[in-house]
Amino acid sequence: MTTADGSHRAQGWTSGVRQRLGLGRLLPLGGPADGAWISERAAVGVLRRAVAGPGPGPVIMELRIAVADAGTAPAPQVPPPPSGLPPGPLRIEATVAATAHQPLPAAAAALRSALVTAAARRLGLVVDEVDVQVAALLDSEPEQAEPPPAEVRPAEPEDAAGRAAAGVTGVAALTRILGASVHTGDGHVQVELATEGAHRALDVTRAVRAAVSGAVDGHPSVAVLVTAVTDGPGPYVPPGG
Repeated sequence: MTTADGSHRAQGWTSGVRQRLGLGRLLPLGGPADGAWISERAAVGVLRRAVAGPGPGPVIMELRIAVADAGTAPAPQVPPPPSGLPPGPLRIEATVAATAHQPLPAAAAALRSALVTAAARRLGLVVDEVDVQVAALLDSEPEQAEPPPAEVRPAEPEDAAGRAAAGVTGVAALTRILGASVHTGDGHVQVELATEGAHRALDVTRAVRAAVSGAVDGHPSVAVLVTAVTDGPGPYVPPGG
């Protein structure tokens, strides 16, 4: 192996680690029976876009999502992806900048309501708490900038499970940030994918689980990990197609 080959491999390994770390926490979608998770990065992107827009209101500087209760959580009914958080209510922590033109308690309450609504309607996250902290007071109304859409590098479906998942309405593409897009084990399949923003992520993952379980011999248990949510339709396009 040449020095150049070693350098390229090292760069590829480093890039892969950065991609994995960039996903953030793997948050449960729905409840213990739903067998679905979504990356914190994907969920935060959707929530930021949902609350960004014209008009007055706090501007989100930082948004974090974690399990709300550190106590005993119900066990998932299917094996979670590596580092997947247990099912249970979630807590959103928003750090914002605001102006004194709008009463801060009212602005914070409106933002809490918008985040909870977006989490439920667009994703299917169960949010129990929203903590809004004002970290900066601005002299003038800030410009609400909508975050850029998610970038997705599609992976080609390579087996029955992948083809079944990719064919479900609302699936933008299979992805492979944590390795292969489809992991198959003893009686269990894990699928990694991106969903379209026009469809609620939880509804898409439920349909994927049913499709994959029906397409694979033995009807295995199925877990789905959503790594990105796109702004619109994004069917798989083969390289060069």
